[in-house]
Amino acid sequence: MKLSVRCAGLTALAALLAAGCAPQTSSNSSSGKDEKTGTLRVWLFQEVGNAPKEKVVDSVVAGFEKAHKGAKVDVEYIPVDTRAQRVKAAFNDPASAPDVMEYGNTDTAGYVKDGGLLDVTQEFGDWSEAKDTDPTARQSVTVDGKLYGAPFYVGVRALYYRTDVFKELGLSVPKTMDELASTAREIRAAKPELYGLVVGGAYTYGAMPFVWAVGGEIASGKGGSYASGIDSPDARKGIKAYTSLFGDDNCPAAKCAGMGGNDTISAFAAGKAGMAIGGDFSHTAVEAGKVKGKYAVVPLPGVKAGSIAPAFAGGNNIGVLKSTSHRTLAVELMEQLASKKTQSELFEAMGFLPTFTDVRQQAARQEPFVKPFVRTLAAGTKFVPASPAWAQIDSSLVLPTMFQEVISGKKDVTQASGDAAKKMNAAFGSAG
Repeated sequence: MKLSVRCAGLTALAALLAAGCAPQTSSNSSSGKDEKTGTLRVWLFQEVGNAPKEKVVDSVVAGFEKAHKGAKVDVEYIPVDTRAQRVKAAFNDPASAPDVMEYGNTDTAGYVKDGGLLDVTQEFGDWSEAKDTDPTARQSVTVDGKLYGAPFYVGVRALYYRTDVFKELGLSVPKTMDELASTAREIRAAKPELYGLVVGGAYTYGAMPFVWAVGGEIASGKGGSYASGIDSPDARKGIKAYTSLFGDDNCPAAKCAGMGGNDTISAFAAGKAGMAIGGDFSHTAVEAGKVKGKYAVVPLPGVKAGSIAPAFAGGNNIGVLKSTSHRTLAVELMEQLASKKTQSELFEAMGFLPTFTDVRQQAARQEPFVKPFVRTLAAGTKFVPASPAWAQIDSSLVLPTMFQEVISGKKDVTQASGDAAKKMNAAFGSAG
């Protein structure tokens, strides 16, 4: 099974697109039409190695058209580098908009604010399969209690480690975050050519489990009333734990401060690290590297032995645009594209982790490498604030800047987190 290379940069891509896609104003409004024939336009992400995805989608489309005489489906795969402009134009000009669209799950709040997505709360509630949707995946399509799409797939991170290095050095797999740090330093001391645990100052979603595990939060609230929590005592404790890993005794700041998630996985795959925090979507890259056959994956440990640190639940959703003139058909097509059958087939074809808990358990039985990620999801995951301000916060690199200021010694944790909180609160305030 080949995983999508595009997935490796999923969360960074979602943040980038969220920043670029959301128009400042929109004239979009519900068309008020519900035509039962005609052409439905669908925009999906163009994957690296897109043919397997196309095959699955073509099967869905064929079944849909057979069941709905007079209805046609036109699927267009949108290149990543032009999607931001395309979505912005679609929101501002309904005539150019698709009926159904795939989008990054951190985009939801911004797209809702801009009036682009259709409220499908009732339809989702009536959908028989929806009851098995993972709660965090459901949260990713929810804004102020209303649902604006169907979860399409999820992605989470866990701990990759070198089995050969651990065996050679007589190391046990870390069971707590403290053990994770001490084990990383043991590896570095014994093998100075390796990073113990490769970390990145620009790797927001690799860092956040350290904050969440000790009770910290990115922010709290809902709708337009979010407030930053990154400067709370618990959050500061997590920031200190993560930034302490940047040093000559583990991952030198000069080399690691600027690393993002893809950089850390590339280093691990190239045999330059004893451990790394990577996603289910990182599996293909690691398998293609020098460590093939010499690594394993376990959930990232939490504070207490046996606990699992909360992970960010990345992924994509399928939504209906508010401007559609085929509401009933578009919602049904959305449900079929995000159905259990389709998600199961996309797991087979692309490695996308299903958003349905029962389908995901089946996937774990089918592919052993999925099990630690499924365990991580089952233990409870976290998501970004459901505010359109998140796009601004993420694109402005507020959190990476905070980490890097601490790593470089320019600011201490209290000052850096306080300044980051001020930036976040200004963004939340402007989002209204």
